[in-house]
Amino acid sequence: MSNTSDTRPAPESFLEAARAEEPAQSGKGKLKIFLGASPGVGKTFSMLEEARTQKRSGLDVVVALVETHGRAETAGLLADLEILPRRRVDYKGQVLGEMDLDALLARKPDIALIDEFAHTNAPGSRHPKRWQDVMEVLDAGIDVLTTLNIQHIESLNDTVAQITGVRVQETVPDAVLARADAIELIDLPPEDLIRRMKEGKVYMPQQVGRALENFFNKGKLTALREIALRTTAGRVDADMLAFMSANAVQGPWPAEERLLVCVNEAPVAKSLVRAGKQMAERMKIPWIVATVLTPRHEGLNATARAARQDAMHLAETLGAETATLRAESDAAGEILRFARARNVTRLVVGRARWPRGLVQRAISLLREPVSEKLLDGATDFEVVVITASAQDQEKRRAPGFTAPVLGWSRLGGAALESCIAIALATAFAWPFWSWLPVASIAVIYLVAVQVVAFRHGLTGALLGSLIGFLAYNFFYTEPYYSFAVEQYEAVLGLVVFVVSSVVTGFLESRLKAQIESMRSAQARTETLFDFARKIASATKSDDVLWAAAAHGAKVLEARTLIMTPDRSGTLEQVQGHPSIEDHLDPAALGAARWAYEKAEPAGAGTGTLPNSEWLFVPLATAGRPFGVIGVRFHDLKRATDPEMKRLLMAVEDQVAVAIERNRLADDLATARIAAESDKLRAALLNSVSHDLRTPLVSIVGAASTLAERGESLSAGDREALALTALDEARRLDSYVQNLLDMTRLGHGDLKPNRAPVDLKEIIGRVRADLARVLRHHEIDIRISRDVPMLDADPVLIGQALANVLDNAAKYAPEGSTISIAAEARDGQAVITVSDAGPGIPEGDREKVFDLFHRATRGDGAPGGTGMGLAIVRGLVEAHGGRVDAGVGTDGRGARLTLRLPLAPPAAEEAP
Repeated sequence: MSNTSDTRPAPESFLEAARAEEPAQSGKGKLKIFLGASPGVGKTFSMLEEARTQKRSGLDVVVALVETHGRAETAGLLADLEILPRRRVDYKGQVLGEMDLDALLARKPDIALIDEFAHTNAPGSRHPKRWQDVMEVLDAGIDVLTTLNIQHIESLNDTVAQITGVRVQETVPDAVLARADAIELIDLPPEDLIRRMKEGKVYMPQQVGRALENFFNKGKLTALREIALRTTAGRVDADMLAFMSANAVQGPWPAEERLLVCVNEAPVAKSLVRAGKQMAERMKIPWIVATVLTPRHEGLNATARAARQDAMHLAETLGAETATLRAESDAAGEILRFARARNVTRLVVGRARWPRGLVQRAISLLREPVSEKLLDGATDFEVVVITASAQDQEKRRAPGFTAPVLGWSRLGGAALESCIAIALATAFAWPFWSWLPVASIAVIYLVAVQVVAFRHGLTGALLGSLIGFLAYNFFYTEPYYSFAVEQYEAVLGLVVFVVSSVVTGFLESRLKAQIESMRSAQARTETLFDFARKIASATKSDDVLWAAAAHGAKVLEARTLIMTPDRSGTLEQVQGHPSIEDHLDPAALGAARWAYEKAEPAGAGTGTLPNSEWLFVPLATAGRPFGVIGVRFHDLKRATDPEMKRLLMAVEDQVAVAIERNRLADDLATARIAAESDKLRAALLNSVSHDLRTPLVSIVGAASTLAERGESLSAGDREALALTALDEARRLDSYVQNLLDMTRLGHGDLKPNRAPVDLKEIIGRVRADLARVLRHHEIDIRISRDVPMLDADPVLIGQALANVLDNAAKYAPEGSTISIAAEARDGQAVITVSDAGPGIPEGDREKVFDLFHRATRGDGAPGGTGMGLAIVRGLVEAHGGRVDAGVGTDGRGARLTLRLPLAPPAAEEAP
């Protein structure tokens, strides 16, 4: 077998390289962590030595914070380094010294030394954790050297607590550890560390005895040392794999042992998995279980497919990493490519012992010799071959486990169609046999064999070749109508025919399997695409869940169920296909609850409540699950099928993302509404505090003057004060009326009491009510004679006109003219109010009708609540009309146009 493969770098490596270059391109600093198994191994000492080396090379090095713990040798290394003063923090009567983050950022050295990466800062600090301070320092472009003990890594917290009996509270997230550009392990044998303890080089003498009795005994130190070595080795191994992927290095590089177990549908698959588990446990190495799906996988019978599924499920249960690979035909080549990409050093493969009969031997020759190809191609791996046991061999012979390559379950149909096809080929060739060469007759039979092979795969190819051979020999080779062969040339021709039939039939069957596999994959892709399109257009969570239940039932060929918690936290059914289940047994409910609470699959085909008929997986994105989706297969063995699990997880992921998207959209809409409410509330408070207070002040002032000095004032002064109080009271009443109208409009409670009304009467009444407001302006009223009665509420339209005229009077200069015009146009009354004021900017002509909006006028402009024109639009639109703003007469001032419905002619003529 050729070992040639794609020598190009993996595409993922370019993404990793881009991420690695991001800190340099964005000016971020680099992080180096000195990692130790326990205190006292020399992390700070090594960090200071590194800092002195960097300073001698010309870099600017500053000690932001280093804890010497009273160790003289550590303090001696600080002599030649610049040390920033600590920030003093008062906490419960004590003065604590913390790193001065602002001083460090202002100093901005090339390298900063920050000891004890996992330290918790004193209350009142900018960040609660020191590693957060370090992240800010890195973002500022400063390189950082820091120290960390293995027990402070978040993912190892439980492991360390189990070993030492002490749970560390100060931890660093693993994601932050992955951010480090370099990790240097500071290792010290337990014996040397204990000796340093006794010499007083780690803790003060009075603390040594207790430390040796508890944390610092040899057994615990050895275990912590192993964890530290494995953690660092894992980081180094990941870096090595990234380098190999980026540089297209053809592995394996046996830097770390890694085991790959290769399984298929053979009964020996489970034995391979168990053997792989034992090897990995003995060698304490990571292990992977992989299977390869080829087009022939679609044609496997249920027993063979179940054998593969059970083996993969067993591997997951035993803690292996599982991988499902795909290949057109070369399964061995795909396994070797995967093994080299994962830097595997040892392969475990199985080899079945087929029965020794003639037919079975022929079958074994036609099977793809995966184990043999692996042995030939795995020149750079250690290969362990495990043969089938006697028990596995009996399973192979059992009636339920038929040879998957031949597909014996369809043998009868293939034999019948082979006989028919060969009979038709014989009948077709009969008229031509006397003048066509015998070799040409063989081509007709080959076509028949291909047809049968395409319909029935290799089974049809073999049967068609056999029956075609017999017919060809019987009818068209001498002696005719006999199976005897006399001529040497005829023997050779028959051999060529058989070989050609088998080869072409085999290729035809493989083509058929590939086409079926492509159709199946295309169908799954189309259904997933259709589902993604449906949920993308769904705006409600209920629509998404319904689409998920229907699509899952269609794709998985099973019953589906979706459950979400109610207000009390109890899971309840919200969607189901073909319908919601009337009753779920306790096992199913327990599996659903487990999947929801633990965010792990439970039920059929899992290690939790496997006796349940339902398989539940959690619906979750980055946060807590918000529900579960359940599936009940008609054949429970399909619950362990990796393909079914992948499809189910694909559906689950799309549903979770769609639900999360809808929730984010709802949250955004809620936040937008809240922001608008806050804006309206603030504007309303401003209006109440200023615009409503102003007339109250005037009224109180006038009333208090009349009460205190009324007798000493002249009659004219008293009348002026009374009129002032009256005007301001009317102004206040107008503001309150506007607030009430706006509230009614907002709640949809404003119902116009419409009736035929004369526009002239409304304008006359409004002009009289606003006599004092309009006293400094000329009013020009021009109403066309053909304007009929309005179909309107006279009180509400009067309020709208009053607000328009009041707005015009505010901004038009004294002595100017305010024009009111009305005409009938397009079945509506068109009323325009124009003034000679500064006008409304073009960009504000629509915004002036927004609540609390005021057009930009400059300093000295009259104030207002910003509600008047908003109320005008609300009142007019409540009548089915329209209002807009524009430029006044002769291109000066502002013009507001109200369009209101006219009363029907019959209503006008009514008495």
